[in-house]
Amino acid sequence: MTSLRLLFSCFFATVACAADTRPNIVVILADDMGIGDMGCYNPAGKIATPHLDRLAAGGMRFTDAHTPSSVCTPTRYGLLTGRYCWRTRLTSGVLDGFSPPLIENDRTTIASFLKQQGYNTACIGKWHLGMQWTRLDGKLEDLDRGTERGFRPGTTIDFAQPITAGPLTVGFDSYFGISASLDMSPLAWIEQDCCSPAPDMTVPGDHDTLYLVHSAGAAHSDFKMDAVLGTLKRRSAEWLRAQKDSDKPFFLYLPLNSPHLPVAPSAAFIGKSGIGLYGDFVMETDDCVGGVLDALQEAGKLDNTLIIFTADNGGLWHEWTPQEADDVKGYKPTPRGKVNAEHGHHSNAHLRGTKADVWEGGHRVPFIAHWPAKVAGGQVSGALVELTDILATCADILGEKLPAAAGPDSRSFFPALKDAKSAGREFAVHHTLAGKFSIRMGGWKLAEERGSGGFSTPRTVKVAEGEAKGQLYDLANDPSETKNLYLEHPDIVARLQKKLDEVRAAEN
Repeated sequence: MTSLRLLFSCFFATVACAADTRPNIVVILADDMGIGDMGCYNPAGKIATPHLDRLAAGGMRFTDAHTPSSVCTPTRYGLLTGRYCWRTRLTSGVLDGFSPPLIENDRTTIASFLKQQGYNTACIGKWHLGMQWTRLDGKLEDLDRGTERGFRPGTTIDFAQPITAGPLTVGFDSYFGISASLDMSPLAWIEQDCCSPAPDMTVPGDHDTLYLVHSAGAAHSDFKMDAVLGTLKRRSAEWLRAQKDSDKPFFLYLPLNSPHLPVAPSAAFIGKSGIGLYGDFVMETDDCVGGVLDALQEAGKLDNTLIIFTADNGGLWHEWTPQEADDVKGYKPTPRGKVNAEHGHHSNAHLRGTKADVWEGGHRVPFIAHWPAKVAGGQVSGALVELTDILATCADILGEKLPAAAGPDSRSFFPALKDAKSAGREFAVHHTLAGKFSIRMGGWKLAEERGSGGFSTPRTVKVAEGEAKGQLYDLANDPSETKNLYLEHPDIVARLQKKLDEVRAAEN
């Protein structure tokens, strides 16, 4: 009997030890932030980002990281599920603030997987993946989007009814944040499964002001756009400090509202950057990251916490110089890009295109992994990674297998964290606002069609006989995508097209 007790004692001691060494995981997702907005990626940038630079100096900075989509909702779906969003009902565009849930009921997410491994889980921030609202007529809201001209205002929603599906039904123990972007309704805080407090007014839309673009819709009279980022900083810090005495590891998903439109820095940051409100908003975003670092330090959890900082797509406030005549007929500089360019700042640095586009400026994003206990600081990795890879990486770190059919498009980058020379995934598929595809393999990138497929002009190109139908770029030698080699390398076009077709045909 004594031997049996000793055996069980050793077993449970081993389990407890293993639990103690499991890393905490924090994923911070900026909104519309390019690599040019951070000092550690762009020394020529005009915005000070000391906390992000500190994060990179203490961890590993990836230079070839990509979002699976160049717009918001699809990237968030891919990040949490490890599955390309174009495999769902949403094959182009984004959801609005009243869309029904996009994540399927039985779909494994990072949160549900880690919860099964004994993690405390929380989401604090911008959701934008659909929630199940109830209408005033008692029926469930079932439309994906509002009108073609804007997002639905929420006048048919019964805000007294709880949200019956959302973050809490896909693995998160707690939620505090906003339904979607601040350019769409509802402008109100959501805590757990209801608006707290519920909207009590309707605000007019503003589509004329450069910085404060938003649609008309339901709002609460005390809700202030310029207080959102600061509130997310405070609430996330409070949650992290509350983990101090917990014997369980934790996962915090912190999707920020910044620096997405409307650009609304708090009063304390206005004027700080010296290049306008956008620069000020990026600086407040950086400050929020500093708050997370400070809270982890105070809780004694920083050393064994894997912090991933990245963005849901490239920057919108970016100006780039067109160099390829046949692809840029009709190109018009964006007013937002010009605002930054006048100060010598380019949100996507040397990359072509902006958010929503097929070009690198649409989907190549900052990606920093900070884990002092396991990852030496000051490292730079050229591994090809996607945000879909976080799920498989979490499983790999824990030495656990994902459930069957979970994360079909996720590949672990844990090898890169252990060795910065790791090559990363074999290929990456990119998707635009309009639902256009491109694929990356090695140094080559193939876009099936001409044009940006997003916001930049020309969005589409009418192809004449004998012209290139698509785009092929040698990113290893031409990262700014200035020379379309589609006609020069038909063999490479065929190889990449075959791989893209195989990926799309896969039952996932």
